[in-house]
Amino acid sequence: MSGLPSVVRGPFNMKTKEDIVKNWLPRYTGEKLENFGKYFLLTNFSNYVRLFADWHKVPIVGTDKPMQCATADNITIINFGMGSPTAATVMDLLSAVEPEAVLFLGKCGGLKKRNKIGDLILPIAAIRGEGTSNDYFPAEVPALPAFALQKAISTTIRDYGVDYWTGTVYTTNRRVWEHDDEFKNYLQKIRAYAIDMETATIFSVGFYNKIPTGALLLVSDSPMVPEGVKTEESDKVVTAEYVETQIKIGIDSLKQLINGGLTVRHLRF
Repeated sequence: MSGLPSVVRGPFNMKTKEDIVKNWLPRYTGEKLENFGKYFLLTNFSNYVRLFADWHKVPIVGTDKPMQCATADNITIINFGMGSPTAATVMDLLSAVEPEAVLFLGKCGGLKKRNKIGDLILPIAAIRGEGTSNDYFPAEVPALPAFALQKAISTTIRDYGVDYWTGTVYTTNRRVWEHDDEFKNYLQKIRAYAIDMETATIFSVGFYNKIPTGALLLVSDSPMVPEGVKTEESDKVVTAEYVETQIKIGIDSLKQLINGGLTVRHLRF
């Protein structure tokens, strides 16, 4: 006996990354590869998927899987969960279908006094404080979105008559930090505009996999002050008042690319 675990024999020989992601994307979502769109919305929240499915009158796939999704008009929305490891996972898995563009619709904490609940932030870059992206690139490589995708989002936001902020987002793996004054002082020093747990990872792993990525973030709390820390009650208010507009802007931004036939690759690979 070698001491190695026994192997379940089957038709798959998972030697390459391509083999793995083509098997695992359906495994994680419950959806067949051929049913995905070429444009993607990513989110952390099941109600985003539910709203998308209701508006387009399509089913939600994978309710018994780690990642739920729905597809309509060549756009697939996926709820991948929370945090940078799952963000990296979904970006790796999406390489199985070679997306034309991936847009992350997330919530974030506003770090500036001028930020208000419900504000939209269009990140021009993200600071890689999460650690997950270190498995893909050295620390010197910046986490950047595809410029043309962010431009499409900016145009769509203006079409909705809504204002937005641009700036740098700090991405962390640490969920409970609002009590830590030393960490908050650090956030002030680096001049970050907002904080979240996924954006830098999505930008980095998207770049690694040659997938154009962007993000549109909704300010859901003001965690630098005790009275601004998110609660269940405050998040319900944010969801009720602002989430539908964020999703619609995301959908229309991708449709702008689809209808215009524009490429969003910001570098020639």
